[in-house]
Amino acid sequence: MRELRIRMLAGIFLVAGVLSWAGARLWNSIGTLPSVPLAAPIVLAVIAVVLLATALSIRARLKAQRERRPEAKGVDPLMAARAVVFGQASALVAALVAGMYGGTGVFLLELLDIPARRDQAIYAGFSVVAGIGVIAAAIFLERVCKLPEDDEHNGAGAAPTV
Repeated sequence: MRELRIRMLAGIFLVAGVLSWAGARLWNSIGTLPSVPLAAPIVLAVIAVVLLATALSIRARLKAQRERRPEAKGVDPLMAARAVVFGQASALVAALVAGMYGGTGVFLLELLDIPARRDQAIYAGFSVVAGIGVIAAAIFLERVCKLPEDDEHNGAGAAPTV
């Protein structure tokens, strides 16, 4: 499984942001730009919390296994792989969504004198912050589930992810 690349996520964020900014300008010149939902940052924050809780749980279970505690529950490799895939998918979607809301928020900065648009700019800003939180939690989860290098079996290559 390939690791997440921060450059790729940043590229997705920037491209989505530029396209969203241009689309918001065009849409607003033709008609009324749709509002930024209040639920956007909340949903992204919930996903970030779920990813972080999963990473902390797996990390604690792996630590208990390494210390050979009698009450230690093992980590199923398939469950860890599914968690990593969920984290990677969440990070990619969060980069896209945060970029879209970031571009829309930059456009809305021109309209801060209108109270409704100011609130939408704030929601868009919180969505970007929550999206970055999802990306950070996904990268942490990926690092927790990473297998240590095994020089005898894998050679000099990079360590695979569970």
